[in-house]
Amino acid sequence: MITLSCRVEFSSEDIETLKDLMRRWSSCKRYAYQRLLEGEERKELKKRLQAMFGLNSRYVDDAIFKAQEVLKAFEEKSQNPKKVIFGGRSLFEKLKKNHLQGKKRQELKRQWQEKRKYRLYSRGDRSKQGNLNIRLLLEEDSIKLRVSVGNRQWITGKVYRKVSREKDKWIDFIWSLQVAEKTKEYFPYSVELFIENSKVYAHISYEEYIPQTTITKDCGVIGIDANASPFHLALAEVEKDGNLVSYQSITLHELIGKKREQREYIAWHIAHRITELALEKGRAIAIERLKKVSKGFRGDGRAKLRRRFQQWAYRSILEKIKVLARRKGIEVIEVYPAYTSVIGSLKYAPMYNIDKDIAGAYVIGRRALGFKEKVPVNYLKLLSREEFIMYSIGELEDRKQGLKEELKKEGNKYKRNALKTEISKLNKDIKLLRNLLSSLESEPETREPANLWKEQVREEVKTSYKLWRVLKVALTLPVLGKSFVRDFSPLKSVLVDWDRSVRRLAPMLGVGARASNLPETNQRCSIIHFW
Repeated sequence: MITLSCRVEFSSEDIETLKDLMRRWSSCKRYAYQRLLEGEERKELKKRLQAMFGLNSRYVDDAIFKAQEVLKAFEEKSQNPKKVIFGGRSLFEKLKKNHLQGKKRQELKRQWQEKRKYRLYSRGDRSKQGNLNIRLLLEEDSIKLRVSVGNRQWITGKVYRKVSREKDKWIDFIWSLQVAEKTKEYFPYSVELFIENSKVYAHISYEEYIPQTTITKDCGVIGIDANASPFHLALAEVEKDGNLVSYQSITLHELIGKKREQREYIAWHIAHRITELALEKGRAIAIERLKKVSKGFRGDGRAKLRRRFQQWAYRSILEKIKVLARRKGIEVIEVYPAYTSVIGSLKYAPMYNIDKDIAGAYVIGRRALGFKEKVPVNYLKLLSREEFIMYSIGELEDRKQGLKEELKKEGNKYKRNALKTEISKLNKDIKLLRNLLSSLESEPETREPANLWKEQVREEVKTSYKLWRVLKVALTLPVLGKSFVRDFSPLKSVLVDWDRSVRRLAPMLGVGARASNLPETNQRCSIIHFW
């Protein structure tokens, strides 16, 4: 979908007629939104609103359509749809301040009313010469915009649009209109009119011509993963056989502290850079299929990370990548994002000595090519060792005890919230490992006498839990020493040389929290060293 903007100039008499139509349509949209919240159906609303606001059926249908879009946007963001403010929350909050008086207040009020009251939208229709209610008319020396005001009456305004470059989409659009007039093969275009600073503008949207896709996943892919810390995009080029070819990262720090329009410009620039790379490499693009992205919430004790999330433009960048890729004939594959970061961190980051974010992008690329990620055999062997699971539980218990001590000393309520959240997460992780330990203890012994370091381990762990999550809990904090780490290279010895790494698992007698929090029968070897 391409959207073009232009200015429209009406006579003084027609502008008042247009404003009255805009006010009625905007009121219809707000009323429809409230009724949709109450659960009314679109068909029932359409019949009633025509008589209520004096609009034709097409205008009413478009008002309901726009109200549904607003409702859907709030639901996707997991925000309360009852708190929507038509006209803009920021302007409304400024107007609520009592100290604003005089010209400053009048100016803000005018801006808010323009955004709230002066809107008019008409969807395109191929069977109605492109658009029934708001239609572009091509004349010899000018372009006119005809607006239906009801009772088979219209007002007409002159369209102004500067063309500053040869590849301006406006040129292609006007040429397409001329062809449609001659051939009578019309195409739909939607028009939205609005008033800003007492001037009338129009946004014209239409479907663009999409070339045939020539670069597909059969040529390999470029997997893309986004991260808030560090704030960047990780790119991994993956051959069609699943092997890693190259990788790089694109920083997103330019987005921090920028206004919305500036972030949009930077996002388009990043999207162009990625699609140009895909075109140069001859690879398709693999991205995550995201329904929503958490922005954090006030009082979580993570103010710095939350501020970074507020500048998050990942969904916006992905949408722009999809648009540009379609224009260039590049296939975009959306994959289910679950556990891509975990798999990349534990499996490929130590194997290839790459950053965990690059490894996550690599997994996304492999998943787009249809590869399934199996848990490495040596990890399964590790999860089959009771002493290792007991050691991991002990480490988590120690960490929880330390956080409880910090919580007692912490006076800042927001930082206390962060500590409580981490303790709650540790409780879930400990419960997960305890359930795994119980399943191991319930299995019959299948070991055969063998060399102490080359003994046959139990059969593959069969639990209802996702093994990748179990691995993350068992390895990250207990083995690597932190709940959030970037260096996973110590795990390489486990993946590559099990016989050597298993010698470093040295059972020791349990003491302290690690022993007291485990069953008595397991206290004999609750601590092991792993390095």
